[in-house]
Amino acid sequence: MTARDVVREDAAADAPFGFARVPLDEKQRLVDGVFDRVATRYDLMNDLMSGGLHRVWKDVLAGMARPSRTRASRHLDVAGGTGDVAFRIARQGGERTHVAVLDTNGEMLAVGRERAGRKQLRRVDFIQGNAEALPFPDVAFDGYTIAFGIRNVPRIERALGEALRVLKRGGRFLCLEFSEVTVPWLDRLYEAYSFAAIPALGRVVTGDGEPYRYLVESIRGFPGAEHFRDLIGAAGFRRCSFTRLTGGVVAIHSGWKL
Repeated sequence: MTARDVVREDAAADAPFGFARVPLDEKQRLVDGVFDRVATRYDLMNDLMSGGLHRVWKDVLAGMARPSRTRASRHLDVAGGTGDVAFRIARQGGERTHVAVLDTNGEMLAVGRERAGRKQLRRVDFIQGNAEALPFPDVAFDGYTIAFGIRNVPRIERALGEALRVLKRGGRFLCLEFSEVTVPWLDRLYEAYSFAAIPALGRVVTGDGEPYRYLVESIRGFPGAEHFRDLIGAAGFRRCSFTRLTGGVVAIHSGWKL
């Protein structure tokens, strides 16, 4: 297949945007629009929606990343505009750890830069770019994380391929994402809470509930944990696995470049 064929195929394809289907090449613009509307209240809403649990989940993610404290290391955090995961990894690794935060959304990155300035963290850079075409050379990073971002990527397989490309041999891919609730009573409660309470909470806090309706719908459309593990393996990662947290509300997926 030629490059022209790929462009033609993409133009004809569609992708999920919540429960709707949209042209594949339109999805990124629509996703960016969602995060433009919520950027300044994004972290506050994460606290309110999860009851603060997102902090625990991100702590677990950063702990699994394990940046070296004895040698210089470079870490890439994708879709991490406000810096939540990057700051954790920078603190864990110490003075010799450098973290690059990449996000498509300029508004989210602006929030992250402001937060980094307040924390006087100079080892974290904020870069606008796309997970499907990372603006970095091959084998540039020791680790790669993405938290609550992969389901918003139009072409997940391309993003996984790019993750593999920029990681050094022995580097680890880690993805924190919403998943399937596995506790029988909790799944019904979580479903009701997600569709009724979260958009309403978003409307009260940000004045706009629609972005949060999209976010809830996008969670329901994301592949199950076993399926996503297989996608990571198909991209070329090895020793692929996942760990469910909080009854399956979220899962952390792992893959190694060997």
